[in-house]
Amino acid sequence: MRSRIRAAASIVAALTAMSLVACTDGEPERPPTQPPQTPKPLADGPSELAEFYGQRVRWGSCDGYASSDLGEQAMRVASNLQCTRLKVPLDYEDPDGPTVQIAVLRKPAQGPGKRIGSLFINPGGPGASGVEAAAALTLSPTMTKLATRFDIVGFDPRGIGASRPQVTCYTPEERDADRADDGEVDGSKSGVAAAERESRDFARKCAQRTEHGAEFLENLGSRDVARDMDVMRSALGDEKLTYLGYSYGTRIGYTYAEAFPDKVRAMVLDGALDPEQDAVESLVEQGVGFGKAFTEFARWCVKRPDCALGRSAPLAVRAYQDLVRPLIERKIDLEDGRKLSYEDATTATVQALYSQSMWEELNAGLNDLERGRGERLMALADQYMERNSDGTYSSTQDMLVAVRCVDDPPVTSRAELTEAQRRFVKVAPFLDPGTPIAGFRDACAFWPAKSTGEPHLPDVKGLPPVLVISTTGDPATPYQAGVQLAKALNGRLLTYEGNQHTVFGQGVRCVDDAGVAYLINRALPDEGTRCKSG
Repeated sequence: MRSRIRAAASIVAALTAMSLVACTDGEPERPPTQPPQTPKPLADGPSELAEFYGQRVRWGSCDGYASSDLGEQAMRVASNLQCTRLKVPLDYEDPDGPTVQIAVLRKPAQGPGKRIGSLFINPGGPGASGVEAAAALTLSPTMTKLATRFDIVGFDPRGIGASRPQVTCYTPEERDADRADDGEVDGSKSGVAAAERESRDFARKCAQRTEHGAEFLENLGSRDVARDMDVMRSALGDEKLTYLGYSYGTRIGYTYAEAFPDKVRAMVLDGALDPEQDAVESLVEQGVGFGKAFTEFARWCVKRPDCALGRSAPLAVRAYQDLVRPLIERKIDLEDGRKLSYEDATTATVQALYSQSMWEELNAGLNDLERGRGERLMALADQYMERNSDGTYSSTQDMLVAVRCVDDPPVTSRAELTEAQRRFVKVAPFLDPGTPIAGFRDACAFWPAKSTGEPHLPDVKGLPPVLVISTTGDPATPYQAGVQLAKALNGRLLTYEGNQHTVFGQGVRCVDDAGVAYLINRALPDEGTRCKSG
């Protein structure tokens, strides 16, 4: 059961670019000036959780910790990486019950300055691997600066990547088949019924194929990840948490801040989610963001002689629809035996709209589509879906649904869902399939576990100043959400004027300098600071 748009950090393209920069133009890595430190666990948690907060960390090889082609590439290129798994309760209300293992990676601090502690990183999703993202981020010049004072630490939240157990819903073959099926654009009564059968089947398979079943599915939301992060903080010997969260990772951040405000040292939240926004409003606002991003892409494209959308920006949406809508009835055969579907073509477009660096490839893919070829668009869709070269998938897509289903109450009214879909295609018309609109209940309506969260303004009394970064042209987490989150946390807002999803650590000097200064010295940028690209 796929989701058209996810709130995820666009690390697939951005971190690949970072890797290339780090391998060519970045400063050579200096050898450690002192042996890596392994601080003793603080064991400062509740007495009933003493065995978890006080567990000793045994670092080892990172072999087998990557679950994607990109992650394996990053781990091959990065140096001085160490990995481990930490034990946490499956259910914090039952600490004597089953446990789960959280995969953790670190690059030990190796600079001349005094080590501050750990910098915990989460790239978003929900469902993206923090282990892989941290490995890739260590290749960026900005993270190299931070690595002189911090251990760079990434973790796979429970159920994800190298953590155990892993949420498992679809097999690779079922995921391929799901992508090839454009049934979700069928707004007829029979089409809605078929889509809901698929939703119910997906939820059932998640419970059947995931170890500990419904009990685990109920205990893998932001509430539980925040508690896991506090166990990690203590086990790694940090009195207070220093955290960098992207996109959905901002929700993990503000959830931690609400639960443990006195345990926060510093927190950078980039590409924010609005804590008061429900699932429907969040989807519609993402539609607004991607609609604007498509408009910017079209304005860029029509200035080019090879623009697949013609030479008129006002007519670009119609030109795009004329290219992709025929795929609903007639898919394109690909060299690997698969077929490019309408859903894959629009997924490819969404993937490219996460960052302007992918616009060239999107235009080339749309030109190919006009000629009856679909390999370029399928490659973009595969990036979004995190499909590996061997045909397997990372756990991201399964976890995206699983976390969303427990983080917020489900929407079960077909009338409300139909209205939401109408609002969505109105603000993102390029994603309008041109078929009758009818809402259907997704997997969350049939989820075998109750939700454990709901939209609300977090209570963060005692929280030190945090830094929220928001991008004016962010398609996935619109700018205003960052404004709202900074206000909710009494934090400082840093504005970036650009067209991409998340920005810190991606080579924008104004943003990176401000973030580094804050994380190291807790020096906030001036009120109203705005950064521009270039």
